[in-house]
Amino acid sequence: MAVKIITDSGSDISQKRAEELGIKVIPLRFRFGEEEYLDGVTMSPKEFYERMDREAELPKTSQISPYTYTEAFREAIDQGDEVLYVSISSGVSGCFQSATLAASEFEGKVKVLDSRHFCSSEGLLAEYAKRLSDEGKGLDEIFELTEKAREKVRIIAVFATLENLRKGGRISATSAFVGEALNIKLLITIEDGGVGMLGKLRGMKKGYQAMRDYILNEGGIDHDMPIAFAYSGSDDTNINEFIAMNKDLYPDREIPISYVGATVGTYSGAGAIATAYFVK
Repeated sequence: MAVKIITDSGSDISQKRAEELGIKVIPLRFRFGEEEYLDGVTMSPKEFYERMDREAELPKTSQISPYTYTEAFREAIDQGDEVLYVSISSGVSGCFQSATLAASEFEGKVKVLDSRHFCSSEGLLAEYAKRLSDEGKGLDEIFELTEKAREKVRIIAVFATLENLRKGGRISATSAFVGEALNIKLLITIEDGGVGMLGKLRGMKKGYQAMRDYILNEGGIDHDMPIAFAYSGSDDTNINEFIAMNKDLYPDREIPISYVGATVGTYSGAGAIATAYFVK
């Protein structure tokens, strides 16, 4: 009996990469006005950012229903598998509660792990769980090891614009105007399952340096574990510049670069970059 790893699109694992990894990704939903879309399925990340740029109001995101989870879990169990679902943080979404409710129908064949993360760091935990499954470990052991590994996951990001935070009411119009005029960028991480702001910087180059300093100060990268890069918008210039400036931090191997999905992208806007990794 194999263990099927399932996560959600808050992990920033695209449907294409999920297929390559052998992971199932359940899409979150978002709406522009009355039009509803499935994240990364009925609207691509590129289309999402292009549409968001044209709209005066930000899209609205919604959690996955218990029914959708039940169907996904049943499909795997009917194929003879058990299931570990790696959920977007309960600190930012009700998905964990919905998935837990759905899992209760399957008599211990489904376990739900609150990743306490979102964006690429959630995705790394799903990838790590898949590695354990491929090694033949059982459901309980995969859950315990992934939960333990959760404490070593880090993500560091720079938001390139304040406009979406203004649109979403997170900062005032005056703060956004002054911040944009001064070329202010926000250094962001995930703390206690939610967004943590580490500082404000002037210019993306200082943002790259701050990301590097964070990685080194936290103890460096465990290169035996998954690593990921992500960016928002349709222009990958910023993430490529960060990688080029920090080649010494990364091993000589291909590291996936993904789009930041709708969950975080709604508030980051275009131009944001992030890297997720496990500390040594």
